[in-house]
Amino acid sequence: MSRKPYIREVSKTSWFLSQPRYKRYMAREVTCIFIFAFTFLLICALGSLAKGPEAFQSFLHALRSPLGVLLNLAALVATIYHSMSWFDVTPQAMPIQRGEEFVPGNVIVGAHYGAWAVVSLIILIWGI
Repeated sequence: MSRKPYIREVSKTSWFLSQPRYKRYMAREVTCIFIFAFTFLLICALGSLAKGPEAFQSFLHALRSPLGVLLNLAALVATIYHSMSWFDVTPQAMPIQRGEEFVPGNVIVGAHYGAWAVVSLIILIWGI
């Protein structure tokens, strides 16, 4: 006598709406679209820089438009959310073991935030 196993029906388009943890995961994955758009924008900046000073100045002028500012702000917010959400799950994704003990998760997260702050400060000072 064979029995069919029970297979739970899962929606292919809204499965992530069932739990807040899944929503946060999908939100982090969607932020990659904004990061890709900003990366493409940087490649376009390099292309206009290679064409000469006039082309680069017109590119910079286009970035000062409301759409350019909005794209940069969206990319900044998406990058900050992506980084913070990844730092929060780092202890589960990258447990560090010293001897028989594991390094506490708050130390790992704090080290990531500290390194982020130091690198941001260096870039801020370098850009001034």
